[in-house]
Amino acid sequence: MNVSVRNAVLGVIGLIAIVLVAIYLMRPANVAKTKADAHDDHGGAVELSDAKIAATGIELVKVASGTLRDTLALNGVVTPNQEMLVQVTPRFPGVVTEIRKRVGDRVEKGEVIAKIESNQSLTVYEIKAAISGTVIERQVALGEYASEQKAAFTIADLSSVWVDLAISRRDLTRTKMGDVILIESGDGSSPIEAKLSYISPVSNADTQSVLARAVVANDPIRLRPGLFVTARLVLQAKEAPLVVKLSALQTIENRTVVFVRNGNKFEPRDVELGDRDAEHVEVLFGLVEGDIYAAKNSFVIKAELAKGSAAHEH
Repeated sequence: MNVSVRNAVLGVIGLIAIVLVAIYLMRPANVAKTKADAHDDHGGAVELSDAKIAATGIELVKVASGTLRDTLALNGVVTPNQEMLVQVTPRFPGVVTEIRKRVGDRVEKGEVIAKIESNQSLTVYEIKAAISGTVIERQVALGEYASEQKAAFTIADLSSVWVDLAISRRDLTRTKMGDVILIESGDGSSPIEAKLSYISPVSNADTQSVLARAVVANDPIRLRPGLFVTARLVLQAKEAPLVVKLSALQTIENRTVVFVRNGNKFEPRDVELGDRDAEHVEVLFGLVEGDIYAAKNSFVIKAELAKGSAAHEH
């Protein structure tokens, strides 16, 4: 083979080798680009059906204005409203011959709740409810001797109850009649708002606290006498143009985000926050009024987003 032919063959072989090396070197970059493109297509959004939203307990709320409250945490107990409670006492002593109502039963004013045979006349007379309400106590039993000296039934109208709160001596100077309190009912619903209507002029020597009371509308019944409750006394209130629930906040790569629903997808929105209280936080930037966001169980969406990101990395 002459020199010119050999050089030409070597040149072709060299060119082929260069092309193969270039293809090999470009392959990882292409693969990485494909993965990046797939992640970009995902866009950081999570698609959830209405059924899954309901199943996971995600709460959807619209971004709106709200009130931020500086509050003082208090403990208390629910008691019957003594102004809407009566004790039914037999008119004459005698033996109980019939009982028609038991503790927890609803009664109407004038309804017969028991019958007693008088010791004096040996005739049977009726005991009737003095008010409409609920029987919260019964002190007689069938066949038992009932006296006019002792109440047979206690009936309370539970559409209004008292919430008695303990105010520590250090907080007395910050508390006054008419202050708003927010009462947690324990049923998962929004707090019940009421106002302090009474502050005792004397203190409890054992607890070094003062009794403060609120008369609370309770129809439908959310507060039951005997239950302990927590409440927040509002010390200061501030109106904010946009607020979201604290439970909506999530952290992704050291960024604070709120998941906003767009169509059938949830998108993480970076937010700048302002003042906050025990339930809400002011949003200064990142959301607009009317945006629908995941207010409760938003961690479910964050978990789904993390699973999607992990899948794109493989």
